Amino acid sequence: MCVYISDRVSHTRHTHTVMTAIRPSLLLMGVIVALADPRHQAPYHPPTSSNNNHDPGVPICASITNKTWCLEDSEYPTYDIKHALENHYQKVLDLYTDVADLNTQLSVEGPKILPEETYLCPSETSYVKPLRAQNSLGKWRFIVNDIEIHYERLTQTTHIEECLTSGSVCPLLPVCYESKCLQKSIYHRFLVYDPYDKYFPFAVDNFKLPSSCACLLDAYTINHLDQYSSMYLK
Repeated sequence: MCVYISDRVSHTRHTHTVMTAIRPSLLLMGVIVALADPRHQAPYHPPTSSNNNHDPGVPICASITNKTWCLEDSEYPTYDIKHALENHYQKVLDLYTDVADLNTQLSVEGPKILPEETYLCPSETSYVKPLRAQNSLGKWRFIVNDIEIHYERLTQTTHIEECLTSGSVCPLLPVCYESKCLQKSIYHRFLVYDPYDKYFPFAVDNFKLPSSCACLLDAYTINHLDQYSSMYLK
């Protein structure tokens, strides 16, 4: 009898201990289930960046053309840029004026070409308004272009010249001369928009774009031409 009572008491204590250990686990499982319920999840917010280090990667528009700039962009955030301009209009206007205050008369009208003048390498010249481009650090940035705000349209136009046969032999030189067409580039400054900067999403950034197509001669060819000139031009 005593043994039976003792065993019953021990069994009761054991059951109480087990229940005490199980209850916190059930409570913890309830918290996990509540957190996993999508009705209790916090809304998603994109990461913010104030140091302009976020790189969204190569955009779709560039993967189609394989160029470092896009003249058409289906992902261009026109509405977001307009909304941000409304909040920072005067400050952005100062930046835009600084970028636009350049004497581009020659590049817009084009240099005068003599009738007998020709180019050693074929090229294609155009005036473009890029919507997105890869900056000097290799990061893709939205360029503020064709945005209308306060009855003013903000545009940024630049002149580019692309080699049609870059890396190939200069076609107008004799084959005995070692030469090749070379794409040359210069840096341009554009007003850009950074959707990840929630404090002030505008800045001026540098972009490397093609500017001319040159014919590169090796050292032997240059010396040979110099000797030829000295012999027949005296």
